[in-house]
Amino acid sequence: MVSEETIKALVGHEFPGGEYLIEHWENFLLTRSIGSKPMKNNVVHPTAFFHVPIYASKTTIEELYKLGHADSDASIMVESYECDMLHPLKEDVSYKGKGKITEAKRIVGEEGKTYDRIQFSFELADPEGELTARSVITWNYMRSE
Repeated sequence: MVSEETIKALVGHEFPGGEYLIEHWENFLLTRSIGSKPMKNNVVHPTAFFHVPIYASKTTIEELYKLGHADSDASIMVESYECDMLHPLKEDVSYKGKGKITEAKRIVGEEGKTYDRIQFSFELADPEGELTARSVITWNYMRSE
């Protein structure tokens, strides 16, 4: 099992940051895949908030697994996903992203099961630098004894 010190040392880790442009085809496929109709005025379906902040910060879900030393794909339990959408996302706009790890700690639950609770915070800004969205993702990395 990864050491508690290794997990605690993740706090403050910053992702490289970058940009992400949501093209029409991506919004179209995302919208269709969830059985929804396209939104008006090139507005991107809010489901995009699950992946766009991560990708705009120049990281991936796979990297989040690696950083937390996930034992397997099945060892991650999503505790929460919070998103503050200050402005709707639009197609063909390049959003600037940044993110970091804000919390990382070892927990032993009531039943004696050990897990590491890691919280990621991401922000998206429009091309003028105005904050567009903020998301906080908390995952529990279940540890085998």
